[in-house]
Amino acid sequence: MRPMVQESPTFSPLYRQIKGLILQALEAGEWRPGEAIPSETELAARFGVSQGTVRKAIDEMAAENLLLRRQGKGTFVATHSDPRAFFRFLRLVPLAGGIEQSSSRPLECWRAKAGQEASRTLGIKLGDPIIIVRRVLEFSAKPVVVDEIYLPGETFAGLSLDVLKDSQGSLYSLFETRFGVRMIRAEERIRAVAADRANAELLRVPEGSPLLSVERVSYTYGDKPVEWRRGLYSTAEHCYYNDLG
Repeated sequence: MRPMVQESPTFSPLYRQIKGLILQALEAGEWRPGEAIPSETELAARFGVSQGTVRKAIDEMAAENLLLRRQGKGTFVATHSDPRAFFRFLRLVPLAGGIEQSSSRPLECWRAKAGQEASRTLGIKLGDPIIIVRRVLEFSAKPVVVDEIYLPGETFAGLSLDVLKDSQGSLYSLFETRFGVRMIRAEERIRAVAADRANAELLRVPEGSPLLSVERVSYTYGDKPVEWRRGLYSTAEHCYYNDLG
């Protein structure tokens, strides 16, 4: 049965409704990360709209990094395994220029019960199971970021320190491939702090050195929060870069 779309001016534009239907299919796992979605012609027939309406919906989703157009090959579901996705969620660049690949060194991974802040931020009940991960992110074998990451326990059941150590890709790639959780967008709050003794040792900087405190909440489909991350960034050789164009 073909999905119903509304054209009344009291509803969102038609292409936005089609975008919503495509998002529902992505959330349901109809097309997995890295897989091709049907052609614009096929989607137009499926939803009973013009090909131009579908194209406008896909254009917007491509601009939001949800889909990826490949010339001559079609449109694919974006994936964190694509090297081009690396810089989207980690905006650290060396002061000398260029882009460096990072490597993750997991320190700890344990289960706990959500306190008030974690339950509010992750949209779960007080006392629900959570998983807490601590890791160091290194660039050119130098520690640059210390992360403390809070995850809903039910969503990431089976995550352990061994799993983290065995993972070869990025953390978000692991979440996507092993747990079926794709990060769609994130909100960050950034402020300056001084390094305490423990984190100064991990980052190999003098105690009291200026660090960036970056607090992030990441969301998957349906605007559902699935990660709360608190990171400390050393800016001795790196800066936080954001293109506002």
